[in-house]
Amino acid sequence: MDELFVICSTFEVDDGGARGFVLARPDEAGSSKPWPILVTRKGNNFYGFENACPNDAAQVDMDNEGNFLVCGKCRSQFDMDTGYSFSGASQGKSLTALRVVVDEGDVCLTGVKLAEEDGLNLDDSEGAPEVMITGD
Repeated sequence: MDELFVICSTFEVDDGGARGFVLARPDEAGSSKPWPILVTRKGNNFYGFENACPNDAAQVDMDNEGNFLVCGKCRSQFDMDTGYSFSGASQGKSLTALRVVVDEGDVCLTGVKLAEEDGLNLDDSEGAPEVMITGD
């Protein structure tokens, strides 16, 4: 079985909502680089995606009504459980899906290699260590 990396507790992602996180991932040189991901929830089902639009690599967020994900730059719209874009410049493409497992009340990521976060400076323009994404 692949190693599980705890992202958050299940109660930290609202039903019908999404929450973003920035993890550390190794680059080609072996250094740590920020890696934004997104966890969405529909009922008891959790889904994970790289938080990068396939059209322009911009981050996605929930729309104002909380019905789908939308790219902040090109305004492409994505389904919350499949990551499939049904409108905009990314139509027909999908967010990169991640393997998410729920284990004893924790939402976990599996099947990826993460880097140690030591030395990863997230206080600059790269983003914050954790980003709350809401439909409000």
